[in-house]
Amino acid sequence: MAAGDLPALILVADEHADVLVGEFERYVRDYEVHAVGTAREAEELAVRLRDSGVQVAMFVAESRLPDMWVVEAFARWRLVVPTARRLVVAHVSHFLEDAPPLRPMMAKGKFDAYLLMPRGRRDEEFHHAVTELLSDWGWTAAAPEVETVRIVAPAVDPLTAAIRDFCDRMGMPHGIHAPDSDVGRSLVARLPGGVAPSYPVVETLDERVLVAGSVRDVALALFGRPETIDLQEVVDLAVVGAGPAGLAAAVYGASEGLSTVVVEAEAIGGQAGTSSMIRNYLGFPRGISGMRLAQRARNQAIRFGTQFFAGWEATALVPGADGAPHVVQTDGGAVRARAVVIACGVSYRRLGVRGVDDLVGNGVFYGSAMTAAREMEGYDAVVVGGGNSAGQAALHLARFARSVTILVRRPHLAETMSRYLVDEIHYNPVITVEGCAEVVDGGSGGEGRLSWIDVRDTRTGEVARREAQGLFLLLGAEPRCDWLPPELAVDERGFVLTGRDVPKHLWSDGRPPANLATTVPGVFAAGDVRAGSMKRVAAASGEGSSVVPLVHDWLAPAPD
Repeated sequence: MAAGDLPALILVADEHADVLVGEFERYVRDYEVHAVGTAREAEELAVRLRDSGVQVAMFVAESRLPDMWVVEAFARWRLVVPTARRLVVAHVSHFLEDAPPLRPMMAKGKFDAYLLMPRGRRDEEFHHAVTELLSDWGWTAAAPEVETVRIVAPAVDPLTAAIRDFCDRMGMPHGIHAPDSDVGRSLVARLPGGVAPSYPVVETLDERVLVAGSVRDVALALFGRPETIDLQEVVDLAVVGAGPAGLAAAVYGASEGLSTVVVEAEAIGGQAGTSSMIRNYLGFPRGISGMRLAQRARNQAIRFGTQFFAGWEATALVPGADGAPHVVQTDGGAVRARAVVIACGVSYRRLGVRGVDDLVGNGVFYGSAMTAAREMEGYDAVVVGGGNSAGQAALHLARFARSVTILVRRPHLAETMSRYLVDEIHYNPVITVEGCAEVVDGGSGGEGRLSWIDVRDTRTGEVARREAQGLFLLLGAEPRCDWLPPELAVDERGFVLTGRDVPKHLWSDGRPPANLATTVPGVFAAGDVRAGSMKRVAAASGEGSSVVPLVHDWLAPAPD
């Protein structure tokens, strides 16, 4: 890579510039490292770099600058490069004094991290924080250096968009190439006959080339199918769903010696895997994306022996009788297990407006759609929803879009969204919140992509049309339980009933099932699919780990 192709780091320091410059020498192979003494110099430099096509990955500023307050400086730099990560570094002589006014600003999203300036060699804790931020920038803002999956398509149609979203959620860097490009011609030539009967054409991690008719085709090429399991083998635990609850059940089950299989209909991570940044998950002070959290948990579970099969949706659960194993059926095979944890989560509700739903993948997205967010630069985006996922999506989109509008049916966000997100949104100049509003129509301007939406004021009934090139719908939860047997009780909304929520006439011997146990012995439920769950990542992880002792109790031999 030529030096001019490297992304830039801008160091802004006066009093202790020599310390910062010395610390960032280790990054000069992969980044252009620039050092300036004032906030205005940094702004001018960022403009020059942006205009010359150089991406700015991070601003690193000393907590005290000679010409303006560092928070004001970040606000100015953000207008120039909204995607850059922002780090404040304080010398030990200023760290405690500067912390009280700066930390509330960090909570409001004015910058990403506040660190103590290294006082000696090899301060790896400092550099761990730096590389975390750079890794997050590299995944969400930069084009991938290495493409583990390559996609050939003449245009980004709904299927191509869905495959890209699947790759994003699976943590697989990918690129899209035109059929008449060098890469496109090379990959198509490797198909039988050297001609693509249709697009997209996909090259997978092991260099196989296929014509993808669905996201499932890509998932199967990458991960195999459940029928590759030896059907003579009965596993101890089958987990249906690989969101936070299912991943936690897999980690704890496999680590305690249970043979464990996870079947996931879509991408590892479930709905949580689409979150661009989760800032309130215990142990991650600088936040972590849902994708990275899910992939770390998946790798952890694999280390203990868990087998994962992505791309196959559970179609039926056949309860075992008289000691026979339960059977989880999919279109690609069956998994027989002594115990089953249902952790298949929820899906976003559909808007039910034909003009909008006809454009899914062409400017309309259910979920945060990481790839689509990067393509909103210079456009107006609308997020519909009032939960944490909607807030995280809006903040991520604000790094790229010209404007982001959050539409919510309630008057305010505070009733449904965590306070830290409400504060960040309030202080982000790109984001506007409109309460008592709903989308009632949408359409394209003749190019097959979303160009406008109609928004109704729920108080007055007035409908107004506005331009929108991106509509991201995060409309709340619907359980995925139509595949469950009638013996397994669900509530009126379709969520799985467990413990004391099970109706009394279904209790055994006058006692309710265990806390996470269902009405089918040996079948448990955890996470968002369970009635009464908190619908939070940490809560789902806790339930996934808590269910494993119940599985052990179920599997334990009966006393003589």
